[in-house]
Amino acid sequence: MTMQEENKSSNYITLLTLVAALGGMLFGWDTAVISGTVSSLDSYFIAPLGLAEYEANSLLGTLVSSALIGCIIGGAIAGMLSQRFGRKKMLIVSAALFFVSALGSAFPEIGFYSIASEDANQALPQFIFYRILGGIGVGMASMLSPLYIAEIAPAKIRGRLVSYNQMAIVTGIIIVYFVNYLISLQGDDSWIQTLGWRYMFASEMIPAAIFFGLLFTVPESPRWHALKGHDDLAKETLTKLHGNEAAETEFKQIKQSLSHHASSKLFSYGLLVVVIGVLLSVFQQVIGINAVLYYAPEIFKDMGSGTSAAMLQTIIVGATNVVFTLVAIFTVDRYGRKPLMIFGALGMSIAMITLGFSFYNDSKGIMVLIAMLAYVACFSLSWGPVCWVLLSEIFPNKIRSIALSLAVAAQWVTNYLVSWSFPMMNNNSYLIEQFNHGFAYWIYGGMSLLAAFFVWKFVPETKGKSLEEMENLWQTDTQTETDFAKQTAS
Repeated sequence: MTMQEENKSSNYITLLTLVAALGGMLFGWDTAVISGTVSSLDSYFIAPLGLAEYEANSLLGTLVSSALIGCIIGGAIAGMLSQRFGRKKMLIVSAALFFVSALGSAFPEIGFYSIASEDANQALPQFIFYRILGGIGVGMASMLSPLYIAEIAPAKIRGRLVSYNQMAIVTGIIIVYFVNYLISLQGDDSWIQTLGWRYMFASEMIPAAIFFGLLFTVPESPRWHALKGHDDLAKETLTKLHGNEAAETEFKQIKQSLSHHASSKLFSYGLLVVVIGVLLSVFQQVIGINAVLYYAPEIFKDMGSGTSAAMLQTIIVGATNVVFTLVAIFTVDRYGRKPLMIFGALGMSIAMITLGFSFYNDSKGIMVLIAMLAYVACFSLSWGPVCWVLLSEIFPNKIRSIALSLAVAAQWVTNYLVSWSFPMMNNNSYLIEQFNHGFAYWIYGGMSLLAAFFVWKFVPETKGKSLEEMENLWQTDTQTETDFAKQTAS
């Protein structure tokens, strides 16, 4: 391949990556938009019910995390559906779900009740329904976008390209933080609680429509075509991606991997690869990142900030997320996956423990902001992007979509539990009296330590390996799972 052809191929792959990564941006947008609406949803839907403290906190946690129910469903079904219908078609479905959810969450009375109805709580079930619908889109995109990118990317830059998806996620988060902040400036707290929150949810309709349209311009994954026996289409796409000579070589490797291991059952490569993938997903959530991102404005209010100031500080958190995700993009293929994951987990543990002691000692002020920024920085250069890189590449071709779907579903189950439990820990009168809002952060700090140990002990390094070479790690007929555990620990 000439230099000109190589540049053309590289540009084409990057373009496809950016389109697929819009699913990540909508993932971030949809999950973070809730951060600016928590107090409004509490005031609009929950406060009028006159519930006891425990019931109100539990319902608020359910309301905020309702989309995660859909994420669990979306993550669980995406593998099966993409295995049957293709990665591209299911990404298109996820884009449509994003759009419908944005409209319905902004105006949950649509098709049910008048917007002018005085009894706003009549719309509560509809609001939850639309958030769940959007969650299905998020769950599908969270699995399909990195999967699609990994299946079109060359091995030597796959880590960087898959990290673009995480970059898109954090970009979506910071954009919606700005959107929420700008909307909050348009009126006082009363206006935000009655109307402003609707504009925050409706803002997602614009990027959802763009994503939907652009998806019709990208090809299907060549590995899916090969898996389905569409050899001509697989070769055609691979040629566009890598040129004639490289395409032929890669096509032979793909077909060899598919024929070498006939079974496509989930555990046909052994239990270990699936367990490692699931635990990577679980640890990415129990370290507490989404409690920080979803409830960032509320955390800053705990340290005495007003609504606008809290949202502005949240933007600083989002900017830190973006900057250090860029660091990961430029280091993941140079230093490898394991060093970044271990370093990041240790840094997050220190930051969370520090944050907990800051609240416990009532020494909030700037220390809370510094600890949160350090935590987000460590997450963004490690467990944010690099975890998705590992999940998209460790599974063999035959079981990749199903195994990744299971891991993503486990991730969203854990995300739901963390998001649901955080307000119960953070707003509980007894825990506030004993720990002054510090308790939850110590839990997350301990989980971060366990995450570092898990990666060091059990996760293999995958830098520079092709997706087909990954299968050599999991061939149970030539290497027992015990032997592999010893190898990865060394």
